[in-house]
Amino acid sequence: MSTFPAVGDTLPDVAMTTPDGSSVRPSDFAGRKLVLFFYPKDDTPGCTTENKDFSELADQFAAAGTALLGVSKDPPKKHQKFIEKHALTAPLASDAEEGGLSDALGIWTEKSMYGRTYMGMVRATYLVGPDGRIARIWDKVKVKGHAAEVLAAAQAL
Repeated sequence: MSTFPAVGDTLPDVAMTTPDGSSVRPSDFAGRKLVLFFYPKDDTPGCTTENKDFSELADQFAAAGTALLGVSKDPPKKHQKFIEKHALTAPLASDAEEGGLSDALGIWTEKSMYGRTYMGMVRATYLVGPDGRIARIWDKVKVKGHAAEVLAAAQAL
C-alpha cells in the first residue's frame, strides 16, 4: 500500500460534490487545517454517531482553525436528508462513484460480510495541515471517542 498518500504527502486534489450541488476540493482549504473524515454510509448507526460527534465539536474545531468535511459515496440529496434528520453541522461531501478521492487514497476497497464481497468505504480520517500536507491518518477508525481524539490532534498541530 505504499503507493497511497502517507503522512507528509500532499492530499490528492480531487473534487467532490456538496449537498447543494457545488464542488469542493481539498485545495479550497489551503492556509488552514482540514479534517476529512470518510465514513461508509449515511444514516447507519456508526456513521450517524460519528457525524453527530464531529458536529457537536464543530465550534471547537473552528476555534482551532480547522475545517471539517465528512465524505461518503452517498449522493448529495441523501446527504441533505441526513443533515436535516440529525441537525448535523459538520459539512458533508459526496465522493465520485468512480475515481474519487477515496479511490485515490485507497480507502474505497473490497469488503466482505456474510460471505459476500462488495466495494465499501474504510472508515478513515485525515488531518491536513495549512500547507496541504497530511499531518495524521487514522485508518480503521473506531467511532467512540474518535472526534475528540481528532480535535486534540488538530489543536496540537
